[in-house]
Amino acid sequence: MAKSQGIYKCLICGNVVSVLDAGRGELVCCGKPMSLFEEKTAEQEGREKHVPLLEPIDGGIKVTVGSVLHPMEEKHYIELIQLIKEGEVFMEKRLKPGTQPIAEFCHVNVNAEGLMARAFCNLHGLWKN
Repeated sequence: MAKSQGIYKCLICGNVVSVLDAGRGELVCCGKPMSLFEEKTAEQEGREKHVPLLEPIDGGIKVTVGSVLHPMEEKHYIELIQLIKEGEVFMEKRLKPGTQPIAEFCHVNVNAEGLMARAFCNLHGLWKN
């Protein structure tokens, strides 16, 4: 059974899937079950370049990936930054190599209860603050 809000990867072809609503079925690609990314936190190695940091800005919130900015190279980059409240993704931004690992979201209160961010690195998986 898929996990709602989960991010899965096919270990054969590299397809990545974000689940909006989970049903009873299993996610399968290339004839094999897809692997669920577990959310890593500041306790894991590599945190200085992967953990998303939330900062209030005028009219919203800025999410920066890493206290040392994450690389945004062709073979190693942040693909996605998501804002989550009460277990549900409510805003996200897709990123590409050559851009900054930063997303600005308007009309969001950084002090909102239960607000968190997570970032998906194409090599090192899913990270949350």
